[in-house]
Amino acid sequence: MPTPKDTTQPQISAQAHRHQPQCAVKSLADAPRFYAHPFDDDKLKEECGIFGVIGVSDASNFVALGLHALQHRGQEAGGIVCHHPEFGFNSIRSFGYVRDNFTSADVMETLPGPLAIGHVRYSTAGSKAAVIRDVQPFFGEFSMGGAAIAHNGNITNALALRRELIERGSIFQSSSDSECIIHLMARSLQKGIPERMEDALRRVEGAFSVVAMTRTKLIGVRDPLGVRPLVLGKVGDGWVLSSETCALDIIGAEFVREIEPGEMVVISADKGVESRHPFRPQPSKFCIFEHVYFSRPDSIIGGQSVYETRRRIGVELAREAPVEADLVCPVPDSGTPAAIGFSQESGIPYAMGIIRNQYMGRTFIEPTEQIRNMGVRLKLNVNRALIKGKRVILVDDSVVRGTTSRKIKEMILDAGAAEVHFRIASPPTAWPCFYGVDTPQREKLLAATMSEEEMRQHLNVDSLRFVSLDGLYRAAGEPDGRKNSCPQYCDACFSGEYPVEPSDMIAKGFELKTAAE
Repeated sequence: MPTPKDTTQPQISAQAHRHQPQCAVKSLADAPRFYAHPFDDDKLKEECGIFGVIGVSDASNFVALGLHALQHRGQEAGGIVCHHPEFGFNSIRSFGYVRDNFTSADVMETLPGPLAIGHVRYSTAGSKAAVIRDVQPFFGEFSMGGAAIAHNGNITNALALRRELIERGSIFQSSSDSECIIHLMARSLQKGIPERMEDALRRVEGAFSVVAMTRTKLIGVRDPLGVRPLVLGKVGDGWVLSSETCALDIIGAEFVREIEPGEMVVISADKGVESRHPFRPQPSKFCIFEHVYFSRPDSIIGGQSVYETRRRIGVELAREAPVEADLVCPVPDSGTPAAIGFSQESGIPYAMGIIRNQYMGRTFIEPTEQIRNMGVRLKLNVNRALIKGKRVILVDDSVVRGTTSRKIKEMILDAGAAEVHFRIASPPTAWPCFYGVDTPQREKLLAATMSEEEMRQHLNVDSLRFVSLDGLYRAAGEPDGRKNSCPQYCDACFSGEYPVEPSDMIAKGFELKTAAE
């Protein structure tokens, strides 16, 4: 194997900047321009996916496969950092899909070694422009050696931390909130990198699942509330950290357990998995929208199948909001399990009334105005022979702005449907998320300004019903519902009750929910 170039990200420390990032895009002018499809514009965007492996001969190849399985969590860009005892740290960060950047032998040969971490990104903080310096993992060179870090979530006090760090002399390389962790580690007086990470994360507010690496260790951390997911797996003699269990399956790894809220695991070849609990224990507030939409249906969360939870949401919907109809049709693909559950509980036949074009993907070419006016028809098409003359129940995962729901309704009516009834597999989304999900400003959320009946009239459908928050909790395995005194999940996007106050946003003028609301 030829000696690979040292291509890590420019270091964030007082040491000399020796490395340059290896990437397909050299400047903003050359960066790919993404044009969101109209169908995707009206969905909550996934946060990020993280993956790490230690103790295998070709760790980066395992990481590339893991990131491929986590692609649904972020399609904007991805990166891998690895370490080899002889060649040191190396990294590649690129825009676009994992399959387009981390599959060729020429590329993967430059990422040797038994230890690697990776990240797939959809930007939720910082710049929305395509800038390679915002792509993770981030790398820093400390006095005791280098370290790389990949973060899923959002730091709600990042602006305050960034201001403080800049005033004290830190020079930031990106607009990402995640880079604050590296700078806080650099300023820590602790001796070891895991200890410096503990020190840094105690200053951080918000949500974080972190996968990090040193020359010899793989590190995983979840915030004290456990908002974002992180799991531990075993592959041969090595260990794996991943956002979801579905990414363990693709590399043939065995699921061991979930990393607990507030837990740090430090994994090395000689000592195995060492568990630490550096934060004050708090009640878990796992993101309930992971059950609704973000996680892949073949993943396991809290010992429960995501697919089965979504099917049970459909069952709850059928019980809470029955309606006479001829067909139950999912809005593909995220509405499919709930539609199956609705059909099973109601006895109304399930049918694929809408067909998705599986090859639409994202485009790097600006579409013409004529093509953009086609809207969701580029991605979804109605099965006219099935729909004509029928009373149709459409089951979708959520309603955000409502723009896509209106277009789908029009497509169904154009195909000759007699009635259109919407059933939504989540409560009304009335509040933005500040913990790693890209949601519109509150005034752009349909449920923030309209009642359920007003939304029905706005969408111009025969009926519109959302699953209740209690129903969602029951489907997620809580038979007594939400228990208003102590919700078991973070459901701020539905309830407006934020488990961690978004201090940066409050400083900008965001108003929290009042008692009257």
